Amino acid sequence: MTNRAYYDDSIRDFLPRSSDEILGALVRSSAFAVEETQRTAWLEQIALLKDSLSTYGGRGKVYFEYAVPRLGKRIDVVVLLDHVIFILEFKVGEKEFLSSARDQVWDYAVDLKNFHETTHDKTLAPVLLPTQAPEQNFLVATTAQNDGVLLPINASTRQLKDVLETVLRFCDGPRIDAEIWEAGGYHPTPTIVEAAMALYGGHSVTDISRSDASAINLSRTSSAISGIIASSREHSVKSICLVTGVPGAGKTLVGLDIATQHTDKDSALHSVFLSGNGPLVAILREALARDKVRREAEAGRKQKKGEAMSEVKLFIQNVHHFRDECLIDLTHPPIEHVAIFDEAQRAWNLEQTAAFMLRKKQRHGFNQSEPEFLISCLDRHQDWAVVICLVGGGQEINTGEAGIEEWVQALQKSFPDWHIHISPRLHEEEYGAGRVLEKLKERPNVNFNSDLHLGVSMRSFRAEHVSALVKHILDLNVNEARDVLAELITRYPFVITRDLGRAKAWLKMQARGTERFGMIVSSQAQRLKPHAIDVKSPMDPIHWFLDGKEDVRSSYYLEDVATEFHVQGLEVDWACVVWDGDFRYAHTEWQHFSFVGDRWQHIRKAERQVYLKNAYRVLLTRARQGMVVVIPEGDANDPTRASAHYDPTFEYMKSIGFAVL
Repeated sequence: MTNRAYYDDSIRDFLPRSSDEILGALVRSSAFAVEETQRTAWLEQIALLKDSLSTYGGRGKVYFEYAVPRLGKRIDVVVLLDHVIFILEFKVGEKEFLSSARDQVWDYAVDLKNFHETTHDKTLAPVLLPTQAPEQNFLVATTAQNDGVLLPINASTRQLKDVLETVLRFCDGPRIDAEIWEAGGYHPTPTIVEAAMALYGGHSVTDISRSDASAINLSRTSSAISGIIASSREHSVKSICLVTGVPGAGKTLVGLDIATQHTDKDSALHSVFLSGNGPLVAILREALARDKVRREAEAGRKQKKGEAMSEVKLFIQNVHHFRDECLIDLTHPPIEHVAIFDEAQRAWNLEQTAAFMLRKKQRHGFNQSEPEFLISCLDRHQDWAVVICLVGGGQEINTGEAGIEEWVQALQKSFPDWHIHISPRLHEEEYGAGRVLEKLKERPNVNFNSDLHLGVSMRSFRAEHVSALVKHILDLNVNEARDVLAELITRYPFVITRDLGRAKAWLKMQARGTERFGMIVSSQAQRLKPHAIDVKSPMDPIHWFLDGKEDVRSSYYLEDVATEFHVQGLEVDWACVVWDGDFRYAHTEWQHFSFVGDRWQHIRKAERQVYLKNAYRVLLTRARQGMVVVIPEGDANDPTRASAHYDPTFEYMKSIGFAVL
């Protein structure tokens, strides 16, 4: 018996076994009370499969209610038959083949293909079976990816035997050994939203992360931080952890793991996850609240969404709201002893903080940067405290964002007794802390710990090297970019085009099931209006990231665009990046522009040039499975969209070796 199914059996033993015995096994395995409608549905499925599999006695195995942990759902029935894995989704009482049901069964097949190691090289046939649907002229066909996942097959339950026979004739391959297949590991790489829901639902970080030897295990970083928290509490010391990682490596996931372990506000270890990324906070809160309501409903309990949201808000907060609470009484410590700062490199420098305090809070002469003030809030505790800084390299995209250097300077200036646990990778150029780290050499209680660095991107589960490729593109390292592209292109489709319509069609062709796709652009991309892209047009990131294909506000409609400010810290499966004239390749260098009034103006300030480059770094590292970059044709009749603004960038990308749509 496998742990992942409520009931499994060889087809040989399943056929003679009584329906009541099978039903009893299913009921005993269910985590919830089983309604009569579910019992009836199971009995109907058992009878149908006994009939459809009657001639396949020694040729496979059946699994009822097979768990798909990343999606938080169960497949009705999986059938291993000869050389094919059939994914069967029954819709009891349904007459129609709903697109949402088709996406559901397709999601199941793609999830197993991508994340179950003994399914990678197998053929999967997703089959949708509404129990009241009339017979169909069903189609058996491969997809554009041609990776062994067939297009979902729409059929009536009376046609299941014909579907099995047709697919077995259509496909070839060696017979699947059920024992070997069951032993395969399941190593998903969930999106940050999926991961947050799983952690909040009680899963551990190891349940939802890869464990292959090539990836630094996330649990090692979580364990290192947990150890520092425990030690700080035991010895009554105050500590700060500076955790680094490449884009998509799971820094936010580590922070959420620590926070979700300690959500009890009455516990001494109560932790708060803080982010200045407004869209990320809003999306995570909404997703967790929706999911909590759904899980409670599945368990037969009712919970209002507002109640669920109140619980979530206790441990996921906007850093600016946390700061404002701490401003009310400058001597009173926050209730949390552990504060986790996501994207800590985006905290404000002294100039930006002082200007804000004067403008918004009427506080004159404020003399602390945001990092210094935030550390001082935790320093109010008399016994112990831990600050955890999650640091991305090269991701400062807003005016006044100080980078990690400001945190180290604050420690040097005002907190000599704090213990520092630091990633050795902070010396690297994109973290911008090399100079100030030299000053730590003379300081006591500084511990360099390699477990505080996450070196492999999880976002691109198809290819770990996307962030390296993007770095080479932006650093104009053409030869290195070509080498990395050649290595990853078979696993990670990455194409360029001049035609936005063609790019949209490509996205829709690539995405399967509910894989999310969307258009993303630089916030400075103000001359894309002729392509119906207006960065100034308001969009709601909650709807864009969380809502389904039926909602015009969702990313799927390819109407609203997200900018670097909406997508930082989040991801989509497939991205269309539309490149404007704000960031241009010109004779072996990048040129930086801002659209002011009726014309492009050069950005001269080095700091703002870095922000713009980092904006494109964020945009080009959002896609988990592949992307298309649109560099539009210019317009000879529009000086703000001259060909010279776009053609050199397109030719540069083409010279690296990107295929052109």
